[in-house]
Amino acid sequence: MKGSEKEFIAEAEDILEESGRLLLEVQDTYKTGTNPDTVNALFRSLHTLKGLAGLFGYAAVTDISHALESLLDDIRLGKVDITEDIIQFLFKSIDTLRDIIAAVKEGGEPEVTAYLNDIESFRKSIARSAGLESLKGIFDEAMLKVLSDYEEHRLKANIKEGRGIYQVKTVFGLSDFDKSLENVSKSIKSIGELISTLPTSRNLPPDSIGFILLFGSLKPPAEIKKTINYDVSELLGPRVEASKPQEIKETSIKTTSTTVRVDIEKLDRILNTIGELTLAKGAVTRISAEMAENYGHNPFVIDMHKISQTLDRRLAELQDQVLEIRMVPIGQIFGRLSQVIRRYSKDVGKQIELAMYGEDTELDKYLAEEIIDPLVHIVRNAIDHGIEPPEVRKRKGKKEVASVYLKAFQKGNHVVIEVRDDGAGIDIEKIRQKAIEKGLIEKGMELQRREMIELIFMPGFSTKEVVSEVSGRGVGLDIVRDKLSALGGFADVETVKDAGTTFILTLPITLAIIKSLTVRVGGEKFAIPLTTISETLVIEHRNFQTIEGREVYNLRGVMLPMARLKTLFDIGADASERSFAVVVGFGERSIGLLVDELLGQHEIVIKSLGDYFKGLKGFAGAAEIGKHEVILVIDVESAIEESLKQKGLVHV
Repeated sequence: MKGSEKEFIAEAEDILEESGRLLLEVQDTYKTGTNPDTVNALFRSLHTLKGLAGLFGYAAVTDISHALESLLDDIRLGKVDITEDIIQFLFKSIDTLRDIIAAVKEGGEPEVTAYLNDIESFRKSIARSAGLESLKGIFDEAMLKVLSDYEEHRLKANIKEGRGIYQVKTVFGLSDFDKSLENVSKSIKSIGELISTLPTSRNLPPDSIGFILLFGSLKPPAEIKKTINYDVSELLGPRVEASKPQEIKETSIKTTSTTVRVDIEKLDRILNTIGELTLAKGAVTRISAEMAENYGHNPFVIDMHKISQTLDRRLAELQDQVLEIRMVPIGQIFGRLSQVIRRYSKDVGKQIELAMYGEDTELDKYLAEEIIDPLVHIVRNAIDHGIEPPEVRKRKGKKEVASVYLKAFQKGNHVVIEVRDDGAGIDIEKIRQKAIEKGLIEKGMELQRREMIELIFMPGFSTKEVVSEVSGRGVGLDIVRDKLSALGGFADVETVKDAGTTFILTLPITLAIIKSLTVRVGGEKFAIPLTTISETLVIEHRNFQTIEGREVYNLRGVMLPMARLKTLFDIGADASERSFAVVVGFGERSIGLLVDELLGQHEIVIKSLGDYFKGLKGFAGAAEIGKHEVILVIDVESAIEESLKQKGLVHV
């Protein structure tokens, strides 16, 4: 993809993100009176996208943006009233633009004639007159003739809302009229809405310019004349019963940001370079240690050691700074999820209140984008099948309006994202019956409650039949867990029948350069990310216990399942009566990985195994350590699943 195309896609995605946010604001306020600046900003966003697409030659985006711009122009000019149908249509149209942008990213551009026809048909179906009485007879016809359509619309809106209409006549010198005009405009905006600024040349002294400013306000005339030190005329008084005036805030589209957009691939290349430098630093440290061992602590060796330490500190600082650039607040993702929740709940006829916590929690940009699809999947399942219809909730004694909670917080080197609903929860017994029908477990097998819930993540468990019987949980959840596993994360579920379900997603803050523990099993070495490790133990094999054919170890009163890496990966291991156990995972989803030796910690850069090994279970990639030695990095989540399968928990 060319650099210019990347710039277009990045800019277009930002515009659509902002459009979605503005449309949510319109949806929240249209019944009580939407701020016209919000509608104008939405109009400008589509106008900007149209111009941007035209500049880069993407006709499909240009045509759709232009058609939506016309629809928004009707709204901002008061030709149509904002309704829920219009808002939902605009949401779907923004989704259409996202799909077109995605197609452009893949090198294509779809046919959009059908979309254009839909927009035009919808626009015609909602068209009507403004519905307000004529302004003629109230205001000077000469003034009305020079008002733009938008200014005329705002004049009518001010009258409809009960504001008084006032006129200010000003005369300024040519040398500083711009600053003087700006000051009087600010004074007007502090007490009402500036509708129009009209230049005039009647009866003016030489070297001067005049303006007539038309504005609406609910303030009494005496207060207005005290605020504005110019000739103020009242054209139409405010209605006495009018409500308290809304504060009109001045907005500006000028940016005060000092940031620049950086392609994530450029940051990836920098991190790759830092990774190579980290390997070089490790070599310098190793050479320094070998020189000290062979030649003692002479001045040359001491100098080498100091250089090694300096290089170590500076590389750590550089790494932290680059990683910080990649971080984005999770609130950006929650904003998109809120759009899904608002719109999808309307489609299925359910009322849902959304609460968000921890929006400032930061996550790596790559991870933030990769986690959005699993989150959308979980949210849609919660709305569609987890949350009961209003009448069912009422029978259960619940509020008819359901609740969905999105929460994010940092936990050590991880970010935890929780999606909670107060719906029907998961029926454990129905899961058991369905798993038996599918052949995933044997009929007489005794499983703990946690193990039965884990079955919803099994491939093959998700069928439409299950959707209707098990509150929709399990629909594609194997894909959700696989995605998290590929990102080095974990998925867990907590549920109470008729009280709700919580999905807990745990992710590393970044995937760039991580610390790992290097272990040995037989003649093979592996790396285990430190972010997945809670502790290490030395365990005597005679202390193992067996429960239902599975080895467990009593760790401070909790039975911890054990998994032998030599069995998981079918490799030889040392013949010994004791092993090192690396405890990985979180909470109830923890196991002990048995290895022969702990070799120490390393900073590693995980490299993909490539398409040839795509789908290979158990490994997250490969890394280089020491003297250019390549070792495999264990995918802990996958290892947990594989260990459960091999111990006979489920049939595959």
